[in-house]
Amino acid sequence: MIPTLTAVLLATSVFTVHTDTTVTVKPGARLVVDNFGGSVSVSTWAKSAVRIEAEHSTRSMVEIESTENGLKITSSGRRGPPRATDYTITMPKGTELRVTGVYTDVSVAGSEGEVRAQTVRGDISLEGGRGFVSLQSVQGGVRVRGARGRIELSSVNEGVEVADVAGDILAETVNGDVVLAGVTSSMIEASTVNGDICYQGLLAKDGHYRFATHNGDISIGLPDDASATVSVSTFAGEFESAFKAKLFDTGGKRFSFTLGSGSAEIALESFQGTIKLRHAGEKCSVDTEKNKDKTKDKAKEKDKDQDPDAERDE
Repeated sequence: MIPTLTAVLLATSVFTVHTDTTVTVKPGARLVVDNFGGSVSVSTWAKSAVRIEAEHSTRSMVEIESTENGLKITSSGRRGPPRATDYTITMPKGTELRVTGVYTDVSVAGSEGEVRAQTVRGDISLEGGRGFVSLQSVQGGVRVRGARGRIELSSVNEGVEVADVAGDILAETVNGDVVLAGVTSSMIEASTVNGDICYQGLLAKDGHYRFATHNGDISIGLPDDASATVSVSTFAGEFESAFKAKLFDTGGKRFSFTLGSGSAEIALESFQGTIKLRHAGEKCSVDTEKNKDKTKDKAKEKDKDQDPDAERDE
């Protein structure tokens, strides 16, 4: 057992490189990170500097370039595409951040600046963000908490989750759920094709809210003193409401009604799902745990895709 263990330790030390460097940046700098595969984990501190730590193969190189606007970090391969690189980055709180990747998970915590992140196969999570926030993934989930500003979130095959957020929100997915809780916004547009939508938040006076799904359910939690004009559209679905109001039929399965003075506008559309208006204190009916197995399978596929010859490594 001892010779075998020694061989493993030697292989780890020879073929894995740890990069650790700190670069001073000016106030208002922009940080750009481009990582083909692996992970990017970003946190913040009060220093006017960016610390870059990276775990990567000897076949990959970490390149750090000072630009006119700030700092750019990229991974490249010595022979062909780079292997997986795991970044741990610490940046000033107000730094504008842009992250792109292919097989890349992205997590950001404590940001007080603009954040843009885009990946093909990976999850994106953000705590913080100010001004403009844009998070996009194809095969991953998108989660944001504590952002303030204009927020645009999208996924294709996973869900979008929003919590404790203030500002205009655009949230869309194809095969996932959209969950918005603790939201303060005067403009929300949330849509999915094969998922459910759940909303829990305040209604702004003269606010505009649109929630649409094709094959899923919509659950909207409203305060008892809600003031809104609600329009409902469905073809083969059902409608349930905890609020009493006179319905105005506009033809087919389209109708509208008014709650309070009707100051806000709410549009609810589901082709064949149930649309439900509930009291704000009731929990959403969306089951956010149902995709755990799919998430595990996705992680295995990502590891295989980004390092297809791992078993035949040097």
